[in-house]
Amino acid sequence: MKKRILLFFVFLGIFSTSFSLGAETSVSEEEAKMFLDEFNKLLDSLKGENFGFEIFLHNTQIALAMFIPGFGIGWGIFTAFSTGFAFAALSTTTPLLGQIPPLALIFTTPFGLMELAAYSLATSRSFILIIALFKKTSLKQQWKPLVIEIGIVVGLLLAGGIIEAYMIENFGGQELLPKPDLKN
Repeated sequence: MKKRILLFFVFLGIFSTSFSLGAETSVSEEEAKMFLDEFNKLLDSLKGENFGFEIFLHNTQIALAMFIPGFGIGWGIFTAFSTGFAFAALSTTTPLLGQIPPLALIFTTPFGLMELAAYSLATSRSFILIIALFKKTSLKQQWKPLVIEIGIVVGLLLAGGIIEAYMIENFGGQELLPKPDLKN
């Protein structure tokens, strides 16, 4: 159990580092506008009667791929970097965001913490599964913890999606996600 907890925190650190690297990426105004246009299209497609559930489904699709042995680690790192890049793009068009440390958004929001925990849990399980495959140990012993951890991830992402939607809808999240002016 100590190794499992240690791996969770190792992958939490890897996710946080990848996110930070993405957030430090230099994004031109044009790139930021193109990215934000696509981001806002995604956000608009998720906004329906069940906005929180749509966020949950989107994040769950991303997280479940992180359980795939080996691939999940790379996918998790890519996801973290891409999320950081999204922050960099938002910071380019919304200077106020540039004054907020990127990791603060993850570590100070309830949904950020839930997503971070879920993604760290999934990528660390991917690592455990790949080690088990290399050691040629029976995967039967991995089923119970895998199912439990998938349940935890799904639960975290469901709660996180509902909280994130609530915060966006009620605390002016749209001001942080400006619609790019495509005329320029």
